[in-house]
Amino acid sequence: MIPLQAQLPDGGWTYVVSIVAVSLYVSLTAVGLSTLFSLPVALGIGFTDFRGKRLVTAVVNTGMGFPSVVVGLVVLILLSNSGPLGSLDLAFTPRAMILSQFILATPVLLSVSLSAVEGVDQSVRDAAYAMGGTRVDVGLAVIKEARFGIVTAILAGFGRAISEVGSILIVGGNIVYSDGQSYTRTLTTAITVEARQGRYEVGLVLGVILLALVLAVNGLGSWLRNQGRGERSV
Repeated sequence: MIPLQAQLPDGGWTYVVSIVAVSLYVSLTAVGLSTLFSLPVALGIGFTDFRGKRLVTAVVNTGMGFPSVVVGLVVLILLSNSGPLGSLDLAFTPRAMILSQFILATPVLLSVSLSAVEGVDQSVRDAAYAMGGTRVDVGLAVIKEARFGIVTAILAGFGRAISEVGSILIVGGNIVYSDGQSYTRTLTTAITVEARQGRYEVGLVLGVILLALVLAVNGLGSWLRNQGRGERSV
């Protein structure tokens, strides 16, 4: 049976709170940036017929299976002192972790969003154009119609980001300050460390917190979808 009070590392609950804060900051920022990038791209691909569209879609879908450690290694090479982006001094910082998670979350978010956009009936676009709408107006109308699928895409992207271990371990370095405050250590990398050091109770506590965060976010997404369906049925 797991003890109710696990022996926390130096820093105690401050250590745990800082890990949660870094995890949420990195994942939410990466998913937010990915959403801002993916939605316009999904609309562009979904609205346009061009040669190679199937190939582009296939590449996007393939990107959902990117090996995270490979992404982390490539990002680290780019950001290292000898890399092309070394002058930015981003290696082993939360911003490097955000970049890595952005790369991993974007194919997931883009693929699901594209499916949602392409699933919107052509009559919605035609009606928006008939009312004198611009391409932006039509895009907003499609987003409104596809909002449930887009919410699902965002949740899927967040799940991919918050559960990531390999890439952020490589680019972030799993750094903790001497006072126990996390700099680049997240819930997933902390669980790995605690398991290796034999502090299984601490690892389980962190695992429960991670599961609670994921369930809370998915619960919020489900609530938003149900609210939208309720409004539609009125």
